[in-house]
Amino acid sequence: MTVSPKTLTFTGHNGLHLVADAYGSPSDTPVLFAHGGGQTRHAWGSTAKMLADRGYYSLSLDLRGHGDSAWCPDGNYQLDHYARDLVAVAAELKQKAHMVGASLGGLGAMVVEGEVAANTFASLTMVDITPRMEQSGVDQILGFMSAHSQHGFASLDEAANIIADYLPHRTRPKDNSGLAKNLRLGDDGRYRWHWDPAFITSSNVSHRHSPAPGETNSLDTVAARVKLPTHLIRGRLSQLVSEEAAQHFLEVVPQARFTDISGAGHMIAGDKNDIFTEAVVDFIGSVDQAS
Repeated sequence: MTVSPKTLTFTGHNGLHLVADAYGSPSDTPVLFAHGGGQTRHAWGSTAKMLADRGYYSLSLDLRGHGDSAWCPDGNYQLDHYARDLVAVAAELKQKAHMVGASLGGLGAMVVEGEVAANTFASLTMVDITPRMEQSGVDQILGFMSAHSQHGFASLDEAANIIADYLPHRTRPKDNSGLAKNLRLGDDGRYRWHWDPAFITSSNVSHRHSPAPGETNSLDTVAARVKLPTHLIRGRLSQLVSEEAAQHFLEVVPQARFTDISGAGHMIAGDKNDIFTEAVVDFIGSVDQAS
């Protein structure tokens, strides 16, 4: 049985403090988890625990501006800064880590391998993210994130109702107490998302993620430079990654394995956690056996 996680603090790019939960023994092969935009390290709780039970050292990281990690004083949440944070965290580990990144975390990890510092990780698992994203899905996600970022929610129940409307395919938890990990209670008694509002109100967020006809996608160029073992896991109900975008990614990164999970949307780990975890374990295990 896995004990409670140990909370660690890492020093990210430009000295920013980053918080992570660690499960298992530091002497085991590390697996570093990076969540999507607007989430926290708790998005990986069940998967991180299960991997530790399988003999891995699981580290679930709060990205800059999210959860208990520091907010960037100048509001700089550019993608390359997330990438450099991941490089800094990986450098503090005893062994080369397997990287599992969802959405923003996955893009940051891809930029690490394709632009910032190749061969930082032992493998890369990208969770429902590719260089080409459906603009309608991007707009939907950003709309949900920004709708209540300023005024927040009067209670956990109100937040749970709004999340249930946004994720109608997911079974609603009977207990809303787990939401407290992803919300912060303000001095005014209202709950707000546990991330820096500057993350979406500044120029950090691009509003067009797929190239127009005749244009090239700079993230495609970055992806093409990724040479390490790679795994793309897509939620078949994803509003962000289409089947065409997934197939394009497999052409750009020909060594990549592909897993398409039925009944899961963009937040796969929350929708189909057991299936997702088995896919992660199977891929990482195959990489370890081949090395």
